[in-house]
Amino acid sequence: MSTLLNLGARALLANTAALQTIGHNISNANTAGYSVQSVVLATVAGQYTGSGYIGSGVEATTVKRSYSEFLTRQAALTQSIASMDQARSDKLSQLQDIFQAGDSGLGAAVNSLLNAFSDLTSAPTDLTARNVVLTRANELASMFQSAAAQIADTQSGVTQELQNSVSAINTLASQIAAVNEQIARVTGNGQTPNDLLDQRDQLINDLNQYVQTSTVPADDGTLSVFVGSQALVLGNTAAQMALVADGYGNPNAQLAVQRGSVSNVLDENALGGGSVAGLLKFQHSDLPEATNLLGRMALTITEEVNAQHHIGLTLDGTLGGDFFTPQALANGLAASANTGTASVSMSVADTSMLVASDYQVVMTGAASGSVVRKSDGQAFAFTAVPVQVDGLQFSVSAGAAAGDSFLVQPYANTASGMGTVFSSPRDLAVASTIEPQIGAANTGSMTVTALQAHAGGFVMPPVGGVALTFAAGPPLTYTLTGSTTPPSGFTGNYLSGQTITIDGWDLTLQGTPATGDTVTVQDARPASGGTGYYTLNAGNASALMGLRDKAVFDGSPLSDGYAGLIAQLGTRTQSAQYATTVSQTIAANTESSRAAISGVNLDEEAAKLIQFQQAYQASSKLIQVSQSIFDSLIQTLR
Repeated sequence: MSTLLNLGARALLANTAALQTIGHNISNANTAGYSVQSVVLATVAGQYTGSGYIGSGVEATTVKRSYSEFLTRQAALTQSIASMDQARSDKLSQLQDIFQAGDSGLGAAVNSLLNAFSDLTSAPTDLTARNVVLTRANELASMFQSAAAQIADTQSGVTQELQNSVSAINTLASQIAAVNEQIARVTGNGQTPNDLLDQRDQLINDLNQYVQTSTVPADDGTLSVFVGSQALVLGNTAAQMALVADGYGNPNAQLAVQRGSVSNVLDENALGGGSVAGLLKFQHSDLPEATNLLGRMALTITEEVNAQHHIGLTLDGTLGGDFFTPQALANGLAASANTGTASVSMSVADTSMLVASDYQVVMTGAASGSVVRKSDGQAFAFTAVPVQVDGLQFSVSAGAAAGDSFLVQPYANTASGMGTVFSSPRDLAVASTIEPQIGAANTGSMTVTALQAHAGGFVMPPVGGVALTFAAGPPLTYTLTGSTTPPSGFTGNYLSGQTITIDGWDLTLQGTPATGDTVTVQDARPASGGTGYYTLNAGNASALMGLRDKAVFDGSPLSDGYAGLIAQLGTRTQSAQYATTVSQTIAANTESSRAAISGVNLDEEAAKLIQFQQAYQASSKLIQVSQSIFDSLIQTLR
């Protein structure tokens, strides 16, 4: 009777364990990271008798979890990449919102300013039209400043998110170390601590949302967690992660693992995934490009407008001054490891050659080294200073040592520093500083249809002016007197309606000259003997308006600079959004595969519940039968 009772008792205990495990599964069906568990049943060894081995029933040997190490690891990694792509995509979308298109965008403001000069071409002395120009200029400067401020706010937001993420990483690392310790304590009892393992896997999965990790198991059941090549968790101890300055003093620029007094900087390119990697990539690549594109645009407009404004005449007959506040480019940032005492400064050499990029100057000697364009890594070697690269002139002071390096950010502050210099409409230099004079004794039909001076190469005519003396042909020719480029004495062919370029100004003549006819281009300022023609023309207003067609932004006209900026940022944003869509799809599919093995299927658990409920009832019935037989036997013995 005792054998039959033992069979029932064992079966009852085994089925009870199965029912408890099923209940545990159902309770945790919606618990993140939970792996479905099942009781492993085994036959108890039979007892030998002369009639053979009589079965001794069943026992629960262990509780195992349905778990795929490969799929669990893949799910964490793919989700880590998706998190990185999502973080960068979100920030790029915010950045793109700063640069509005249409009538409210910077591009429209640039064109509004240049177009405002068109009203002055027909009424150069109209103070109302001049005030409109100043208003448009102030609006443009304010929009540049506003865009720069929003970019700075975006950077502050990224910094705050990075700091919050690092705090979360350190918390998760400490929790993983604590769970490691618990697992190590119970591993020696021979059974697997399923719930603790699930808890640790979920913590590692959460950690991968911030930074991609790799793990190495130990004999005591613990897992060491690595970020890149640096250990974040070793057994039951956790290091601290922190944001540190880069080699040029830029704060919160790099991620480092700190263990005790030792700080190991992580290679950003080796992070692999996680939102922190996405934020760092945005901070070091996308945000600088937006800053540089905006800054280059502000600097180019400032330089071009100022240069043209300098060669015009104000309403009072004086040469124009700066239109926008001149931009002083920031000096290069010296690396903390530099051993020399040199500094690097910059100036603009050619606005049409400017590239929206930061640079690194690496010295190999006192006056030799290379300038590296950081946007594409191209290096430009030099053996003497100053050196011109991409329209910028780099100057290195004395004291440079081999191995010294400098980070150059030419456009970091140009947009925020943009502003207008003056407020009086009389100071607008919209009149031409030169005027033509048709010879009084001319007998031909030649007339002047256009005369316009251009910044860059402009040379003021000498006393007496630059004279063109014509001779009848064929072909018709002219000879220069008082010119620099082409030189005085140059003889050229004349064609009616064709523009003649001399000393940085363009002269267009119409008609047929007679032999001996002359045209003289002279200084229009009254103090230089001019006739006061400046009060009647708006040649410099036309030149200022014509700047919109000047090729300055990677070969595109000035008026298209903003469109190019939006296009580049739009391409980055679209690419990031596509990458996010792909990585999220891969992560979802991998998680589905993992859940198919480890997830709780409530329908299956309900079926098992009925199955083991019936087995439990049958086991109880077996005990009841054993009890009944025992009672009958006792009654018979009485």
